Amino acid sequence: MKTFALACIALLTLMSCGSNEPKPIKINTDACDFCKMTIANGKFGAELITQKGRYYKFDDLACMVQFAKSNTVVPYQSFFVSDYTKDNTLIPAETAFYIKSNQLNSPMRGNMAAFASAAQQGEYTKKLGAQTLIWSEVYNTYK
Repeated sequence: MKTFALACIALLTLMSCGSNEPKPIKINTDACDFCKMTIANGKFGAELITQKGRYYKFDDLACMVQFAKSNTVVPYQSFFVSDYTKDNTLIPAETAFYIKSNQLNSPMRGNMAAFASAAQQGEYTKKLGAQTLIWSEVYNTYK
């Protein structure tokens, strides 16, 4: 019985390592894994998860993309970005809708924002005179 219990615990531990869910960013506590600044604005944060389950947090979408491109040895599993309309709420980067505008003033001057819906993207595109983007364009903005 004791062996069975230990096996169940080991199995649960292994299953919990493979999560594809983002971990909440601790505003004014967590530091950006690229530029090392404290993450202070929940509208622009981002996070990536490696295939081995390691989490990296960023203060700007620009930092996350540059980090991913500078470290091509580690395979990434998931990218998450903050929904601009919901402070410190991470959404999948691949399905988000993006805008770019100098009026956004993001922490590292990436000046991009992500939205969960096309309607929100459209609203802010008009409001800020912004350019609309999709994930592949955002990712390819940085070398």
